Amino acid sequence: MHDARVLVVDDSAAMRALFCDILEQTRNVTVVGTAASADAARGQIAELKPNVVTLDVEMPGMSGIEFLKEIMSTNPLPVVMLSGLTQSGTETSLKAYELGAVECFPKPLKATPEQFSKNVSKLGKIVLAAANSNVRDRPRHRAPVAATEAHFAWNGHIVALSTSMGGIDALTAILSHWPANCPPTVITLQAEQALADTFIARLDGELKCSVRAAKDGGQLTQGIVHVAADPGKHVVVEPGQPPRLRLVERDAIDGFRPSANLLYGTLARAGIPAVGAVLTGMGEDGAKGLKLMRDAGCHTLAQDRTSATVSEAPAAAIALGAAEQELGLEAMVGAILGHCSAS
Repeated sequence: MHDARVLVVDDSAAMRALFCDILEQTRNVTVVGTAASADAARGQIAELKPNVVTLDVEMPGMSGIEFLKEIMSTNPLPVVMLSGLTQSGTETSLKAYELGAVECFPKPLKATPEQFSKNVSKLGKIVLAAANSNVRDRPRHRAPVAATEAHFAWNGHIVALSTSMGGIDALTAILSHWPANCPPTVITLQAEQALADTFIARLDGELKCSVRAAKDGGQLTQGIVHVAADPGKHVVVEPGQPPRLRLVERDAIDGFRPSANLLYGTLARAGIPAVGAVLTGMGEDGAKGLKLMRDAGCHTLAQDRTSATVSEAPAAAIALGAAEQELGLEAMVGAILGHCSAS
């Protein structure tokens, strides 16, 4: 794993000092410089050669979004965008993902001491993961929504996916191919709640299938994608005709809530025909649960480590022997729908 060499770009001297303090508390993370504008940052990147940039969305002159576009088109670097979580802020964050940002992180503007302490740890881990991400090599998935054959016939298998860092991009690529009568799909997405809600609303408006936030009692039926992103609740599957989702309040599992391991484990124990896939993300969430699914006879996949924005989660699943196949996103779409097709 490479150490992170970070350039902090923010027009506020107070914010620059705050983020420098946060990042320098993280092992293997070094702040190599700061800049108050895109013009200053351009020179710092050339001189200091950071392997991660944290970039404020709103700056005088060239905005953070405009500078992100320049960076990704001329000299791609892992960029973590820093913004507020207002409605306009979440829309801007989605635009940042489209342009190639590795992650978007909320500024701790009104955080309690407890929340601030949590942010310190989380931002440090994100920046370190960004330094080891595949920004330069990963393919971009920004093609228009492609309709899958209308004759898709479902064979009763449920799809379960898990993702965190880089997940907005990966899910956009996969779900853009889901037909209107797609297999029932449940996803654990580790993302800020406000950002996840905006993402869900956008997908629901763009895709042929229905995309909604996971709710307690939600039925797993054709044509519906359920996204679980509530950081206060786990999501599990309850057997039945049709199976239902249950949201449960309990401690985080291995640091994650909702836990992919718990979701996958309930599918395995219930004996429900399913396809599971661990996509790009930090940590090892999903690996143990996916192994339970494979042992129970389910089909299991992991995103190819060279195409994943952050390969930690899929690599953990592969190392554990949990995945039958390691696939890029385009191949994964075909594999998942193939396993769920009666034809």
